[in-house]
Amino acid sequence: MASWNTEQIERIASTDDFHIAVYHEDGTTGTLTWIWSVVVDGRLFVRSYTGTNGRWYRSALVQRAGRITAAGDEHEVEFTPIDDPELSDRIDAAYEEKYAGSPYLPPMVAEGPRAATVEVTPRNA
Repeated sequence: MASWNTEQIERIASTDDFHIAVYHEDGTTGTLTWIWSVVVDGRLFVRSYTGTNGRWYRSALVQRAGRITAAGDEHEVEFTPIDDPELSDRIDAAYEEKYAGSPYLPPMVAEGPRAATVEVTPRNA
């Protein structure tokens, strides 16, 4: 699994301009959707606000690849589901810090979205 370089991950961490698109079964790219992202220990994570029933999340599990735009850059990426309670706690804390005061924060750290967490890594060319 590839990783982000320091400059890339710092640019992504510092922005709220993050959009995600997963690939469809026919190989076409879906519509870019604005989504919250957080960085923990130099790793990039996103969650589906609607939990494991979210359309992009279900496609991400099947296709394992897609595209993001963040901080003005576009990247081909891979998605890896996260199933680590300790890491999920640290991801919760990152959401709480980055999005403090938002009325959408409590649902993002609830059980449903927490179960729909994926790591986003650069796609190997």
